[in-house]
Amino acid sequence: MTPRFRYTAAPSENRKDWANIRALLPYLWEYRGRVLLALSSLILAKVANVGVPLVLKGLVDDLGLEVDLMLVLPVALLLAYGALRLSASLFNELRDVLFTRVRYRAMRRLTLRTLEHLHNLALRFHLERKTGAISRDLSRGAASLSSLLNYLTFSILPIMVEFILVAGILVTQYDIVFTLIIFGSVVAYVAFTFAVTNWRMEYRLAMNRYESQANNEAIEGLINYETVKYFGNEALELKRCDATLDKWENNAVISQSSMSALNFGQAVIIAMGVTLIMFFAADEVRNGDMSIGDFVLVNAFLLQLFIPLGFLGIVYRQMKHSLTDMDQLVKLLEEVPEIKDKPDAPDLKVSHGEIRFEHIAFSYQEDRPILHDIDFTIAPGKKVAVVGASGAGKSTLARLLFRFYEVGQGRVLIDGQDISEVTQASLRAAIGIVPQDTVLFNESLQYNLAYARPDATQAEIEKAIEMSQLSSFVKSLPDGLDTVVGERGLKLSGGEKQRVAIARAILKRPRILVFDEATSALDSESEQAILSALKLASAEHTTLVIAHRLSTIVDADQILVMDQGRIVEQGDHKSLLSQTGIYEKLWTLQQAERTAV
Repeated sequence: MTPRFRYTAAPSENRKDWANIRALLPYLWEYRGRVLLALSSLILAKVANVGVPLVLKGLVDDLGLEVDLMLVLPVALLLAYGALRLSASLFNELRDVLFTRVRYRAMRRLTLRTLEHLHNLALRFHLERKTGAISRDLSRGAASLSSLLNYLTFSILPIMVEFILVAGILVTQYDIVFTLIIFGSVVAYVAFTFAVTNWRMEYRLAMNRYESQANNEAIEGLINYETVKYFGNEALELKRCDATLDKWENNAVISQSSMSALNFGQAVIIAMGVTLIMFFAADEVRNGDMSIGDFVLVNAFLLQLFIPLGFLGIVYRQMKHSLTDMDQLVKLLEEVPEIKDKPDAPDLKVSHGEIRFEHIAFSYQEDRPILHDIDFTIAPGKKVAVVGASGAGKSTLARLLFRFYEVGQGRVLIDGQDISEVTQASLRAAIGIVPQDTVLFNESLQYNLAYARPDATQAEIEKAIEMSQLSSFVKSLPDGLDTVVGERGLKLSGGEKQRVAIARAILKRPRILVFDEATSALDSESEQAILSALKLASAEHTTLVIAHRLSTIVDADQILVMDQGRIVEQGDHKSLLSQTGIYEKLWTLQQAERTAV
């Protein structure tokens, strides 16, 4: 598999960075009016800022004159000086206020868009994903968007506007040598900064890679807490994470240490530029070609240019870091959903609930076929069970019915409608499932039950609780339905979680029901009680049952026996027993096991 984190040459990185910056533009469009006002405030603030040295020059020159206007003009200039200072501050703060809403709304929209995209990706992606790494990419990506907007609005654009204004004044008012020195210093500074920073980015990329890996390893160890404890592998988990953090630490040290060389090189370029400028300016004053006010003006312009330019290196580094961080999120957003609705796909219309698997072939990987020519029909209101050894492909049928994967060959039809031609939302709304492994949200029991149908009334929820044999359990809880079930429902037993799943399937009121090993976590006594509830719940529903315990499906209208991805036997319970085939052997074995217990 191609690694998610890669470092490429600078030209490719630059093209990628510009693409990532362009990806920000849609998030600014919603508040384009605010953005324009903020940019206008930025320009006005810089105009006022550049005006300060001009007024200062007038003050210095006028204070050296012995004329009647001396008492009037300096006062006016002093007032103008104060007004420009105040204006620069006012417009800067106004820019901040206007842009705050834009920045946080952009973060909000990016986060929601990413979550929506993740929900739209196919089951295959989510089975292969690393949750810890993705959560880190998501948090870093949202933060990097905020940082990029900040740097562009509060650092890069102000420097560019101020540089253009100062350059215009110097070119039109003073000797070309001043402009050449300033431009040369800036070009040298920027080129040096970019070159060194691009070299350092390799270590930043490695830092991100190892940080995400360590984060994923830590979260994975905590998620599998019980497994770690079962095998006493706490030290192994710490060792694994520490090995990754060691690589992260080494790259972080190199990245941080190399910054000193970058800072010193920048200081050399600035010092040389300032020294040359001041040397030529002093010579012009001595020759009478420039006034003391001009000397002060050039000095003030230098300070205004080189002080923010001194931060440009830091800003550029941070922008590169942010673009690197954001690149992982952009790659995530570029993941193409495997399952897509066709343009103008209609909603599924379920009238009778007939299900047909029509000559289905399927494989998760091309070199490993799972299903071969699966062909059967579940008549409306009937119950069909699928049995067989582990790995026979039973649960794959449920995944194909929900269209978590596209079939390789053949079609899955509901009431004659190819499920690949209808919307996924309408398809899944028509099907209820009790999965083998029920995963609950770390919320209240009420929340998890109502998740099947958020608009369900309390009376409907309580009826579903009663039908799923949950009533006594809920009454035994101190907080009742307000009890928080823990992450992935870990505070509940396997049987309790399956009862919750059954209650949710009942509450959803679908036309089609799927039971995937629905009683696998229950004891025999609870199983019989739940079977009665399932029988009641599935009455007049088209039902697909995937089962391991054959005792749970003896009442099925038809039983399909699968072996190595093929249907090898089919019929009802009695007819299959009479065939003395795979089903009869499984039945005899399970009955012997129950008798032994």
